Amino acid sequence: MSPFPTAPAPGDQPVLVAGGISDSHTWNLVYLQLLLEEHGHRVVNLGPCVPEDLLISEALAHRPALIVVSSVNGHGYHDGMRTVTRLREHPELAGVPAVIGGKLGIAGPCGDDEVAALRAAGYDAVFDDSAEGVAAFRRMLDTLPQRALV
Repeated sequence: MSPFPTAPAPGDQPVLVAGGISDSHTWNLVYLQLLLEEHGHRVVNLGPCVPEDLLISEALAHRPALIVVSSVNGHGYHDGMRTVTRLREHPELAGVPAVIGGKLGIAGPCGDDEVAALRAAGYDAVFDDSAEGVAAFRRMLDTLPQRALV
């Protein structure tokens, strides 16, 4: 069994990319969008400082293949816990894979307990901002079905 989330059946479902609610950084989101597009995915980039209600409404509207939450400011753990808790309250979104990555703690990478808590709250995968975290994210992208190019 793969340690990475599996996406719904292939199609033109986009990948939703969002910055955490307190994170105003944008270059990470641009990088993620370009990386996802290079891997053959259509992207809906919601930008920085995304409130949970906006993420939920866009997820309900787009029925994405994957939701990616990114953090650069170090508050990813706290923002991410709140975001995924709200997201998973919606039965229609219960099966949508969601991942979080970046700088998740202000004191450095999250420990095993924090990663386990993020996963227990509803994230399918957690990636830190290390070279291995980026490599693991890229490997996960290789497992997602790509959209049909027309």
